[in-house]
Amino acid sequence: MAALFGARVRRLRVAAGLTQVQLGSLTHVVSTRITQIERASGAKPTLKLARALDAVLGADDLLVELWPYVYREAFPDWARQFMEYSEQAVGVREYAAHVVPGLLQTEDYARTVLSVGRTLGGKEQLEERVTLRMERQERLASPDRPELWVVLDEAVLRRPVGGQVVMRAQLARLLATATEGHITVQVLPFDQGEHDVMGGSLTVLTMPDGAEVAYTENAHYGQLVEDPDEVRSFALTYDRLRAAALPPLMSLDMIRSVMEDNHRGAKVPSRSERRRLAQEQLQQSGGRQLRGGGRRVSVRRPGA
Repeated sequence: MAALFGARVRRLRVAAGLTQVQLGSLTHVVSTRITQIERASGAKPTLKLARALDAVLGADDLLVELWPYVYREAFPDWARQFMEYSEQAVGVREYAAHVVPGLLQTEDYARTVLSVGRTLGGKEQLEERVTLRMERQERLASPDRPELWVVLDEAVLRRPVGGQVVMRAQLARLLATATEGHITVQVLPFDQGEHDVMGGSLTVLTMPDGAEVAYTENAHYGQLVEDPDEVRSFALTYDRLRAAALPPLMSLDMIRSVMEDNHRGAKVPSRSERRRLAQEQLQQSGGRQLRGGGRRVSVRRPGA
């Protein structure tokens, strides 16, 4: 795809009567960068550069539309294959152990997740990844949108990714799925104990022809599973998780409760502040006895 992208850039540049130096100047990059792109060597073009080339060469979004495929070449074969399956799937069943699935992430939550544990070339590359993730969500509003069923581990709700403000908005996004008939969200509470997918995530995709593929992932590695027998085993595992999870309405109640706790927590004073306030109250009370933890504590006024 990088070679195809480069060939298109070269053809459009020649048709426009521009040299590599002139095109580089118009797109604010050095001419050697244009040479690299046309030869499909060196670093791949950024989304920002693809847009600039598209505008200067009058490509009518051709280069922008090609860019995601060029971008994917940086991923392993199994990851690219999973992306392609995901774009075609009519049904998506996903269990998430650590973070909200990409299809339901807010932009700020996605930015936080994508900036952690990855080697990024800079802020521009991070924003490219965020943009792509947001664009993939557009399929949920399209006529060929898939049925999405998500089971979230309770840890996903409790971990304040990005801080309380970002997390509150993310929880609100999850609550909003209640109005979207093609999306179902359940929560697997801590008290369900151990299960077969602890420490990782699981996705089962249903394709238009009824075939299924599975994808498992941990913090450092993902695996695409296409063997029918193995996929059936993973599908059964997912069904067990779904059965153990809270029903959808109860799950939404739990999400709402966590969001409210998050909001109250933002107003809770720090431990040192609470200790200071408590001391002031004790002094103002004149050293009266207080009840706490089932025993009486006598407090003497300073100097008494």
